[in-house]
Amino acid sequence: MSLPFDLRALRVFLTVADRGGFSAAARELHVAQSAISQTIANLERHLDLTLFHRHERRISLTPEGQALQSHARELLDRADAAHLAMRELHGLVKGEVRIGIPSMLGSYYFPPLLMGFKSRHPGIRLTVVEAGARRLQSMIAAGELDLGVVIDDEQSRRMERRPLVREEMVVCVPQTHPFAGRQGVSPEEFFAEPLVLFQDGYFHREFVDALSQQTGHSANVAFQSNLIPLTKAIVRQGFGITTFLRRVIDEPELVAVSFDPPAWLDLSLAWAEGAYLSRAESAFVEFIEANRHSL
Repeated sequence: MSLPFDLRALRVFLTVADRGGFSAAARELHVAQSAISQTIANLERHLDLTLFHRHERRISLTPEGQALQSHARELLDRADAAHLAMRELHGLVKGEVRIGIPSMLGSYYFPPLLMGFKSRHPGIRLTVVEAGARRLQSMIAAGELDLGVVIDDEQSRRMERRPLVREEMVVCVPQTHPFAGRQGVSPEEFFAEPLVLFQDGYFHREFVDALSQQTGHSANVAFQSNLIPLTKAIVRQGFGITTFLRRVIDEPELVAVSFDPPAWLDLSLAWAEGAYLSRAESAFVEFIEANRHSL
């Protein structure tokens, strides 16, 4: 018995659902809106189901459409993986690796590794996306990224992971701050200071929020910024202190002081559980594993 739809119809259906309308889907797929409407009408007729509620200015999925959405996405992901696998059997290696890296790692840890991989594999294009670690996990799950650097914790347990780096989170203060000459700073002392913190979703902020919850001390947030140079400038001028990975504090006007007790973060290179890795992606993972000691 033949299926009531083909992969193209499912791709059109998902694009309409993801973009929230026929016009937006038509622009995304570079086809006429009438063709999109006809494809959806044919799909609904073959299934004998209504997949979208048509409102005056917008559309939304019906319960039946929501049920089809999850199945369609899985089918298309499998079809794309099968197509890629067949291409690679003919020696056509995927030409791009999309990796997400938190800003601190992207600026201070990863450049030598990325340049080393590019030197070894000049034909492979690297696309690097900067975002918070939790956002990267979501992007990997949605297929928007192939690989990403995540915190090795309970929320990332269901991902495929390879250990990357274990690094100390330290207190960052200006040279003139009373903490500058200390061997360690307690969480209570840290939270008594005005703080310059990243926004939610970044492992920097998650670390501080977790420390606050563990110790029962509230953060006195004076500034919020995801920009490392701006955060450093604020700390240098004495308007607050912050916490960074130790290697980020690389200038003479700033001082890194350990927490008491010391605080460590484990970071891993991760991808979706059960996901197919192309030859390019596998080569990247192997390269990082072989060279992570240089981080």
